Amino acid sequence: MIRCAILAGALLLPAPAFADTLIDDVNGISVDREGHVSRFAALVIDDHGRIAQVLSRYDKAPRTDYKIDGQGRTLMPGMIDAHLHVMELGLSLLTLDLSGTKSLAEAQAKIAEYAKSHPDAPWIVGRGWNQETWQLGRFPTAAEIDAVVSDRPVWLGRVDGHAAWGNSLALAAGGVTAKTADPLGGRIERVAGSQKPAGVLIDNARTLIDAKVPPPRPQDRDLALHKAQELLERNGVTAVGDMDVTIENWMAYRRAGDSGRLQIRLMSYAASVGDMILIGGTGPTPWLYDDRLRLGGLGEVYSDGALGSRGALLKAPYADDPKNTGNARLSGTQLRNIMSRAAMDHFQVAIHAIGDAANAEVLDAIDELSTDFTGDRRWRVEHAQIVDPVDLPRFAQHGIVASMQPVHQTSDRIMTEARLGPYRLAGAYAWRSMLQNGVPLAFGSDSPVEAPEPFVGMAVAVSRQDANGEPAGGWQPQQTITREQALAAYTAGAAYAGFAEGRFGELKPGERADFLLVDRDPLAATAADLRQTRVLETWIGGQKVYAADK
Repeated sequence: MIRCAILAGALLLPAPAFADTLIDDVNGISVDREGHVSRFAALVIDDHGRIAQVLSRYDKAPRTDYKIDGQGRTLMPGMIDAHLHVMELGLSLLTLDLSGTKSLAEAQAKIAEYAKSHPDAPWIVGRGWNQETWQLGRFPTAAEIDAVVSDRPVWLGRVDGHAAWGNSLALAAGGVTAKTADPLGGRIERVAGSQKPAGVLIDNARTLIDAKVPPPRPQDRDLALHKAQELLERNGVTAVGDMDVTIENWMAYRRAGDSGRLQIRLMSYAASVGDMILIGGTGPTPWLYDDRLRLGGLGEVYSDGALGSRGALLKAPYADDPKNTGNARLSGTQLRNIMSRAAMDHFQVAIHAIGDAANAEVLDAIDELSTDFTGDRRWRVEHAQIVDPVDLPRFAQHGIVASMQPVHQTSDRIMTEARLGPYRLAGAYAWRSMLQNGVPLAFGSDSPVEAPEPFVGMAVAVSRQDANGEPAGGWQPQQTITREQALAAYTAGAAYAGFAEGRFGELKPGERADFLLVDRDPLAATAADLRQTRVLETWIGGQKVYAADK
């Protein structure tokens, strides 16, 4: 459990009063969903936090209550992370973080250090380990945690969230023994040559122990939301598509909204049908707190797992595990029943699909359900990482939104080659193919899986290269996209993915004044320079919420 105190003064700051404001002398940029760029020299913000006028350098500026000199800096739309997990991100900042570890030994040292500094915590919880980064060649074991912490349960999520690693006390708390069968859609890793659990549980098997971990308290969730907002604003993120929202998370958001502490815009998706009904009742909620909060759908509905834990559902076996094709976390019937239950009350549905078989199954389900559920449904496929090329054109049908995460490509490149082999990569992270087929594209980070750094994501999208410029020429470079297209996917496209177009996402009259001042023009920067973009100021609804010099 988290033992953190909340500084009431930091969380209960009153919102300043609005007034008409002119922001002048800027290199202004906006972009629509198709990547068409408009440039301007000044913005007028009204006393409701909306954009009143967009001025060229030839337009006469009106008289306003306040005037701010932009000093020639670049002003651009606030970035929208179309897919992340706000509460998990915040909690990850308050618990054990193994995401930077380069070896098993380094992870063990961090686990031991954390346990020593938190002697009263009944469980040690955290996330971020990656056996691929450690070059371990296998999953870690319970014994390897026991060697450093054996006095209380330890339960640590893998970087992708689709597997978790526990010590012997955690396994015992969940009743996981040699007699425990693998649950449907999940797998218990076993000690070689036996049925004894080795220490890692994958996908649906995680719930055996997840259910035993003490949940965060309300004050923990309040602090986690505060920490998440701070991080997002520093990185220029003004709105998010927030996945897996529980009723407990929703109440934390409502507490923040009621007290004026909610700044980020949350396009929320319920974690389950039960949460969806508790929060929305008979349909999506209205927009609350000046367009800062809405539950619009159900998501993400997990059709399969992830490549890193070999849980992504593939049409052919894994190249590095020939007896395994991954996990179908839901049967076809279960998937369609869940989608139907949400769609019947006009909730948007966001379905997690990583492997090519999972993507094909989701496309089949959408095709079948679209006969009964007509109109603008905007079915969302989250990740769409590995798609059979024959299925790529199908994404253009029924208004499907491809919600993808550019940095997954650089993080997973070497692993993806090992998992699939060289002949199944044509539909991997296929951003350009999506756009060429007329598919609405929205970009995000899947944070806390990846850092919520949209300018790094833009750099990957235009180069298919990592921070070291590797591989030369880019990985599968035929799938690069332009800077304008990448910016659109992080702004107008991401707003469209959450039914928020016309409210925010572009800088034009009538929309919310959510914008950034940055130290360079992202549309004129190299990929390497894009990675170095510095957010100078972040504004949401006409209010400055972050300044780099403060």
